[in-house]
Amino acid sequence: MPMPADVNPNGDIFGGWLMAQVDMAGAVLPSRLARGRIATVAVNEFVFKQPVSVGDLVSFYARISRVGKTSITVQVQVYAERNPADLQVVKVTEASLTYVAIDADGKPRPVPRD
Repeated sequence: MPMPADVNPNGDIFGGWLMAQVDMAGAVLPSRLARGRIATVAVNEFVFKQPVSVGDLVSFYARISRVGKTSITVQVQVYAERNPADLQVVKVTEASLTYVAIDADGKPRPVPRD
């Protein structure tokens, strides 16, 4: 849930705050699949569809769309629940990010296939 400290001068939540949350949510599945360290290597697409407001309950839904030799691409959809008295759920953002499995030295390593 975004807080007042996350607001931009327009009164909406900073896009950067939402991007950071998407990156964290998007990393969960690749880190499990890679069974270890990963790094974000690309934000392929990021679309802000609706503003996010203080008090919105924001939910992130991720799915893996591609697994390469060392990389994993994830699609993330973000929804906000607002106005509890007359509940509305709106899609606020969708994004595509690519992560790479890395070893202890930060070098790419193969994604396990078993």
